[in-house]
Amino acid sequence: MFKVLVIAYYYPPMGLSGVQRTLKFTKYMSEYGWEPTVLTSTKTGYFAHDYTLLEEVEASKINVVRVGANDLNSVLKKFGTIKIPSEWIRRIYNRIIQSVFIPDNKKSWAKKAAEKAREILSNENFDAIFVTIPPFSSFVEFAKIKKEFNLPLIVDYRDLWYDSYFSFYLTLFHKMAHKKLEYNSLKNANRIIVTNRNIKESLLKNFPFLSFEDVTIIRHGYDAHDFDEINIAPRENKKIIITHSGNFIEYTTPQYLFEAYKLLKKENPEIAAKFELHFVGLLGRNFIGLIKKLKLVSNVKLHGYVNHKESVKKLLESDVLWMMIDNRKNIEAILPGKTLEYAGARKLIFANIPNGAAKIVLEEYKSAIITPPRDIKKIKEGFIQIYEMFSQGEVPAHDEDFVLNHERKCLTQHLTKEFQFLLKT
Repeated sequence: MFKVLVIAYYYPPMGLSGVQRTLKFTKYMSEYGWEPTVLTSTKTGYFAHDYTLLEEVEASKINVVRVGANDLNSVLKKFGTIKIPSEWIRRIYNRIIQSVFIPDNKKSWAKKAAEKAREILSNENFDAIFVTIPPFSSFVEFAKIKKEFNLPLIVDYRDLWYDSYFSFYLTLFHKMAHKKLEYNSLKNANRIIVTNRNIKESLLKNFPFLSFEDVTIIRHGYDAHDFDEINIAPRENKKIIITHSGNFIEYTTPQYLFEAYKLLKKENPEIAAKFELHFVGLLGRNFIGLIKKLKLVSNVKLHGYVNHKESVKKLLESDVLWMMIDNRKNIEAILPGKTLEYAGARKLIFANIPNGAAKIVLEEYKSAIITPPRDIKKIKEGFIQIYEMFSQGEVPAHDEDFVLNHERKCLTQHLTKEFQFLLKT
């Protein structure tokens, strides 16, 4: 059995989509000859915690080493699960953080994790280091560790770093400092994993020393085991249930969906009455206020934050799954994790998204209705199209081969093959 040290700040019991990819990789690595040791954070204050995911870690007997630090999440650990602030407060906070900390506010944790890694690597033999980003400060620190211990370093880009859809640069100095840090880190990486081709193309463009073969695409996926365990009871509600799973952050908003549905109620009330909109996850006060303002309270059902098993059940209980990506700079490089989890549910997907990685994936999936994110008229027409599909029993079939290729075991096998290629002979 080969051994890999996995660096992942976001890991159970933290919840939300940021932990899923790394959790599932580490869950299945041992089936392909790799034993992971996960170096992650201690108890933190965070927007969501999911102890069913921690149970999954424990059931898989994954070796987890936890490191504390002075980052804000660690300071707030006594508060446990923290209420998500309003969007404008979060936006201002992110601007301040990005102006003060380069590359991010997890620098203290990354340094502590590096210290612990030196101790671990000095006492045990490992075959590779796998670091998942963000936080990007982890990549900076473990690029140094790679040189010290002469181990293959594999970095997994869950999101773009330099000039991403999340980035804010107060000055040109800030922008170039980020690029230099990423450049130096990439120089020490043996393999770069990305979730989609758009991130790959961005890296090759911004860092020309990289070759096409240096960057491997391994998309997000779904865990078939999560779906196999769920029993769905017969439903009395005959309405077409459209469900969104997840939280709304800077590049997502239900505003245009609500406005389109309001227009549908005005122009085609008999069709609007056939729908029910469900939201699984945390919905900000501003969006709850919008529901009331548009008088959609009777048409919208809020489930709040639930654990991952329950969220998967909600997907399977739905008829249509909805997602949205707003227009932002470089947004074509984003592929939300929910996209492939939706595909794993094998449901019709209603997506209000721009051109980019997510649209490419959904076109391959086939069972999808896609509109621009802010075109209220076209979103309204999407509702009508869905109604007609269900009325006539002509919902487009998904591509089953596509779905099977994005199962977590399959993706983990792909990842461990990349590890294997880098082993010292």
